[in-house]
Amino acid sequence: MAKIGEFELLVLLALLRQAEEPYANRVREDLEANADRRVTRGALYRTLDRLCEKGMVEWELEPSSTPERGGHPMRRLRITDEGLQAVRESHAVLMRFFDGLDPVLES
Repeated sequence: MAKIGEFELLVLLALLRQAEEPYANRVREDLEANADRRVTRGALYRTLDRLCEKGMVEWELEPSSTPERGGHPMRRLRITDEGLQAVRESHAVLMRFFDGLDPVLES
């Protein structure tokens, strides 16, 4: 199984869900809305840095022409093949553990 923790998995899943606009603020909004937890910018960026070190996420600079950003580039996130494989492996493990538990979970 990939060496990722629960929050790292949630970040990767949120990044996959935000494929059209893969920016940290969108990932954070998705996590807060769907994981029902408050996510600080610091926690998210530390996790993204860890995922970068593991080769699962990459940052790409995107030029910005919006006045609000003062011309500063935006950092666009991209999940790597290694990150996608980690999600697949985690999904497979979780599905094996959930197999047969429907009667217990639905009661």
